[in-house]
Amino acid sequence: MLVDTNVLVDVLQNDAQWADWSIAQLQAQSKVHQLCINPVIYAELSLTFSTVEALDAVINSMTLDLLDIPRPGLFLAGKAFVQYRRGGGVKTNVLADFFIGAHAAVSGLPVLTRDTRRYQTYFPSVKLISPN
Repeated sequence: MLVDTNVLVDVLQNDAQWADWSIAQLQAQSKVHQLCINPVIYAELSLTFSTVEALDAVINSMTLDLLDIPRPGLFLAGKAFVQYRRGGGVKTNVLADFFIGAHAAVSGLPVLTRDTRRYQTYFPSVKLISPN
């Protein structure tokens, strides 16, 4: 299972609204899935840390595996971005959610997230675990 950045940030920042839900989901999902992140999630998480060592220590303490994104996933992320742009999307770079969603789609991984909008739109085959 890929754990989206927003769930991890909820826990790390003890978000008043979402920390309890995110912690409960991480605990529950860890009983049935290996919890994983990919390089994009790692990069997004790095924004809240001052050193690689500090980030790696937290990732290890949360028993998160770091998975590479397969090339078919990278290809699919680009195709999803083209679809987004043709649909009127204004961002000019491939968005992180496209890399995460495409990785999940080609690897058959569910995603634990609070933000389902792009995943549902561009990767409808991906199983989402969310508050909705």
